[in-house]
Amino acid sequence: ILCQLEQVIQPNLFDICDHFFKLDFSCDPNMQMKETIRLEQDIFVPMAGSGKLYVYHTDRFWSQIKTSGAAIYANRHYLALYQNWHKERLARNGELKPQIIGDVYIHPTADVHPTAVLGPNVSVGKHAVIGEGARVRESIVLEGAVLQDHCCVLYSVIGWNVTIGMWTRVEGTPNDPNPNKPFAKVDVKDTFSPDGKLNPSITVIGSNVQVPSEVILLNAMVLPDKSLAGSCKNQIIL
Repeated sequence: ILCQLEQVIQPNLFDICDHFFKLDFSCDPNMQMKETIRLEQDIFVPMAGSGKLYVYHTDRFWSQIKTSGAAIYANRHYLALYQNWHKERLARNGELKPQIIGDVYIHPTADVHPTAVLGPNVSVGKHAVIGEGARVRESIVLEGAVLQDHCCVLYSVIGWNVTIGMWTRVEGTPNDPNPNKPFAKVDVKDTFSPDGKLNPSITVIGSNVQVPSEVILLNAMVLPDKSLAGSCKNQIIL
């Protein structure tokens, strides 16, 4: 309804969008008295019990994008859909083209050096530049990003207009569902462990970040408009 990624809903949010939604509190008359309303527990459960909430059955994949790791996982599925329905959108190996492994999407305006190796499961956005000898795997490279020569990007999201220096390694930790579990989904882990340490996850670099040459970024989150001076492991750069 008004909830994004299972965030807690405050009652005044309903007032803001009252001209869009007509809310019915009949499933729980005490709901209006609560300071906080939880979408799944307070709304979905009573509605399902009263026959007001229904299920749409689909035999295709669906993916919740609650974390950066989930974005990488969803990207993999969308590229697989292209393999079945829009093969022309996927990159192919050829003369004077980069080496492609698995499903890879490269925007027509992107500039990728023929000696670069991409894939599996890589998406490259508009006007991105990937230099000589670069290696990109299980990652999303957004518009205007520059990956300089011989850098390595694994399990990461590279933001808009980011520059990755030469011989730099950017790597995250995958958080894939259990392939042996029916209807498995990406587990949403807490950002921090009980002892206050950052849990390993996909590396995310915000827009307009400058990453120098010959450094390592491992399991890092970098906010936009930062210029890094060295390596970073298991940290959030504010």
